[in-house]
Amino acid sequence: MQYSIGVEYALHCLVYLIDLPVDSPIGIKELSAYQGLSETYLSKIFGKLSKAGIVDSVPGVKGGYKLAKSPDAITFWDVVTAVEGDQPIFQCQNIKDKNYFYRSKENNDACASCTPSDCLINMVMLEAEEKMRDSLRSRTLQWMNEELERTLPKETREDARAYFKKNNKVK
Repeated sequence: MQYSIGVEYALHCLVYLIDLPVDSPIGIKELSAYQGLSETYLSKIFGKLSKAGIVDSVPGVKGGYKLAKSPDAITFWDVVTAVEGDQPIFQCQNIKDKNYFYRSKENNDACASCTPSDCLINMVMLEAEEKMRDSLRSRTLQWMNEELERTLPKETREDARAYFKKNNKVK
């Protein structure tokens, strides 16, 4: 299992939006230049974040993106599902019809119709996935911002803020 690098870019970029004054969105041009990636690629990611209600798009010459809600209301899982979608990681393909992995004798149909409790492999995989989701749901952008403030050198955070203030004319 592997999430695309888009999830990582999204989380990095969202951190830069936390400290913005309400009337100073950051443009894709500035975000992509700072991250060192194409504007087109980052625009696709931010389109997904906008559709999910994580960021708001501000049109116009001084437009860009800003957080649509408080950083403590945006979880890592919100970002993952916005960028990657909400499909289960494990999708039972029933590689052996009517095999001994079924726990229910009454349900001899293909696994497409079984419940997680009917197929032992599916049950274990979905249980593990739910634990991972719970962990990602417990971490917010606010938590990440506080951890970065605590762990990164002060000048690293100040340099990032200065970059966006200078290049985006943040008030």
